[in-house]
Amino acid sequence: MNTEFDLLNAAILVVDDQPVNVQLLRQLLSETGYTRVSSTMNPLEVAALHAEHRYDLILLDLKMPGMDGFEVMEALKQDKHDKYLSVIVLTAEPGHKLRALQAGAKDFISKPFDLIEVRTRIHNALEVRLLYKKLENYSKLLEMAVQQAAADPQPDAYLTSRSM
Repeated sequence: MNTEFDLLNAAILVVDDQPVNVQLLRQLLSETGYTRVSSTMNPLEVAALHAEHRYDLILLDLKMPGMDGFEVMEALKQDKHDKYLSVIVLTAEPGHKLRALQAGAKDFISKPFDLIEVRTRIHNALEVRLLYKKLENYSKLLEMAVQQAAADPQPDAYLTSRSM
């Protein structure tokens, strides 16, 4: 299970071309206790920022000039290091919700924002993301243990020494 400390120290990126939305979300996240919140109003920067910082959650507006949220999600999918990308889309258009989920978003938040809904959806998305990361780490450890056991010329001795 994730601790409150883990959740509040998760890396979050807010992406919206409207300064008022960025400010509102940053303030809400800060007041909730999140400590690692970044933002950009330029959707063209998102993939590079994510490659550098490995965000646990991206709050992504869909309707932006230059590159919309759907294009941003496509760019993020090119990064093969992240098998589980946690993106929550921000939209005022009900028709975009299903399309966003089909494009890879894990959830959506409707505009105008309901602050309780925003907090809850962010918390839930981070819970899943952090649990996924823990599972991924455990899988790597298990794989290393299996490789080590397979390479041991005396597997019985290995198992006996581990069980004592």
